[in-house]
Amino acid sequence: MKPVRPIYKAVIPMAGLGTRMLPATKAIPKELLPVYDRPIIEHVVKEAIDGGIREIIFVTRSGKEAIENHFDVHYELEHRLVKKGKDKILEDIKQIIPKNIKISSVRQPDALGLGHAILCAKHLINNEPFAVLLPDVLVLDKPIRKKNFSFLQLINAWNASGIGQIMVEKVDFSNIEKYGIVDFDVKNIVPFRSFSLSGLTEKPDRQIAPSNLAIIGRYILPPELLDFLENINPGVGDEIQLTDALSALLVKGGLNAVETNADIYDCGNKLGYLSANLAIGMRDPKSRANIHALFNRLIDEEF
Repeated sequence: MKPVRPIYKAVIPMAGLGTRMLPATKAIPKELLPVYDRPIIEHVVKEAIDGGIREIIFVTRSGKEAIENHFDVHYELEHRLVKKGKDKILEDIKQIIPKNIKISSVRQPDALGLGHAILCAKHLINNEPFAVLLPDVLVLDKPIRKKNFSFLQLINAWNASGIGQIMVEKVDFSNIEKYGIVDFDVKNIVPFRSFSLSGLTEKPDRQIAPSNLAIIGRYILPPELLDFLENINPGVGDEIQLTDALSALLVKGGLNAVETNADIYDCGNKLGYLSANLAIGMRDPKSRANIHALFNRLIDEEF
């Protein structure tokens, strides 16, 4: 077995218009909407860094410059915080992106799908294995586990095998049509233990779905995937579909999955976004009692 190259780069595609969150996202990128005390995208970047990522590659479009600004140094703000003695806030600001982390960005000129967005970062990936994290999905591991444990297990599975890995979770069969679903021959799936896949199906009808394990927006991929993206034909919506390239990778080089039992929140829709705010807020001891009191009051009110 060849030595496995470590994963140091992560691609975060965020060139979408955020239409599911309108009107909130008319002027504000959905990635900058706050989930509790910080923007969605900051939670996702922190997840990547906790997994050992050292270079973050944003794939953006016009109108999303504020995201890059959020991760840049704001000298005037820092100076004012120093003058006012707000040391704790200053430290929080400086920790948004550690000094040893590199942020790069590239534009996706046309909305040609997730696969195309990743392909736009090819020159920055530079023939290295890489992670992909979708920015509207928050993975919140159980409190008993290390923070961002699930993504770290995905990284560990790559390190042990050199085979591409995707994160999956169990979903209700009534919602199968919303997800990419994996197929496999393994009889017993153990959470956080990598297993080989035999197929992928994009948004299948519940009657023919091969399983109820859904792909949830976290991937560890070999550089060969970019070759498949360059050579596949456009799929649904005349877009370059990541699922099609993953299917080709599965046949030629193999593809594994790691099931998580974390709580997954789709912050690209209003209910998922609200749920993520409450879930993270409930984990803060300073807010937990107040959130409980709010719930009790709302339950007693008539609407």
